[in-house]
Amino acid sequence: MEHENYKCPKCGNKTFEVDEFRATGGIWTKLLDIQNKRFTTVSCSKCHFTEIYKTNSSAIGNIFDFFTS
Repeated sequence: MEHENYKCPKCGNKTFEVDEFRATGGIWTKLLDIQNKRFTTVSCSKCHFTEIYKTNSSAIGNIFDFFTS
């Protein structure tokens, strides 16, 4: 993907990939294996430098994760 405003801070490349991942938060979410923290990543397609941004997570998504884990 290329966007006119994106420029990798390490190598200056203008192409990137966007993805997301989820992680657990506190002790109860770890014990119950609930992934309640959601992050979006932007990775340079040349040098693979990755920036991580925290995104909002919905309660219904957390419940769905709990029952599908």
